[in-house]
Amino acid sequence: MIKTEAKRLGFLSCGISKAEFLEKEAPRLEKWLNKNMNGEMGYMENHFDKRLDPRLLVDGAKSVISLLLNYYPDETQREDTYKISKYAYGHDYHHVIKSKLRQLQEFISEEIGEVSGRAFVDSAPVLDKAWAAKSGLGWIGKHSNLLTQQVGSFYFIAELIVDLDLEYDTPVTDHCGTCTACIDACPTQAITEPYVVDGSKCISYFTIELKNEIPEEFQGKFDDWAFGCDICQDVCPWNRFSKPHAEPLFNPHPELLEFSKKDWEEITEDVFRKVFQKSAVKRTKFSGLTRNIEFLK
Repeated sequence: MIKTEAKRLGFLSCGISKAEFLEKEAPRLEKWLNKNMNGEMGYMENHFDKRLDPRLLVDGAKSVISLLLNYYPDETQREDTYKISKYAYGHDYHHVIKSKLRQLQEFISEEIGEVSGRAFVDSAPVLDKAWAAKSGLGWIGKHSNLLTQQVGSFYFIAELIVDLDLEYDTPVTDHCGTCTACIDACPTQAITEPYVVDGSKCISYFTIELKNEIPEEFQGKFDDWAFGCDICQDVCPWNRFSKPHAEPLFNPHPELLEFSKKDWEEITEDVFRKVFQKSAVKRTKFSGLTRNIEFLK
C-alpha cells in the first residue's frame, strides 16, 4: 500500500529495510574520515553514531522507507558552455521532495493509524545510499552512487524513518562487473579505487562545498563544470537507460539552457537571482559561482 502511494506521488521506486545498525558501513565510514576524504566538510564527522543507526535519530524506529525520485532532464545545456549538474536545473529538490514525503507520511497515518517518524532529504546524518541499497533499490556503483539496472543513477534518494514494523526488501546484486568507465573518466582522479571517492578531490566538492580558493593544481581539470559535476554518471553504461523525469518543478529556467560561456562570464547578481531563485545553485552563492567561472576561464 505504501509503495503504491509512493508511485502515485511520483516517486520512481520505494524499498523498505529494517532500522538497525549499519554494520558494514561503520568501518568504511571511519576509514574514509580518517583519511580526510571529507575535505572541509566537517559536518561529515558529526553525529557518527546517528549516521550508522537510525534508531538514534528517531525514537522507536523500526523501518526505513527509501524512495527514489528521477531528475534526468529532457533537454540539457548547449555544448559550448560552462556546465551545472543536471540535478540543479530546476527547483531545489529539498523542497520538492519534502512536500511529497509529508504527503506519504500523512497517507500512512490515515491508513494505518498514528505512526511516528521523520522525513529526510539529504539534510541530516543519514547514509541515504546505504539504506537505498539495503532496501533493494539498486547497488552502490564504483563511483559510489546508487545504480539501478532499469534507470541508471540520475535520481534523488530520500527516506521516511518510522516506528512501524513492515515487510522488508532484500539487496540486489552488483552489476558493475569489470567496467571502470567512471574511474577512467574522472579528470581529478577522485575515484581513488573502485567504490571509494575522495570527496576532497571531487569537482562537486570544489565547486559547491569548498569555501576557500580552489587549489591551482586542479587548474584545467574541471572540464568546464561550474557547479557540481556529472562526468562519472554521464559515462556510466547503465545511464543509457535514463528516461526524462515527469516533475514540472524540475524543468530548467528557460534562460539556463541557452547560456553561453560569455553569458556565464558576464552574469550579474540580478540575473543570478532571477535564473537560480529556486535552484540548488543558490547554495554556492553568487560569489562562489563567479569564483568557479574565473577558475575555469
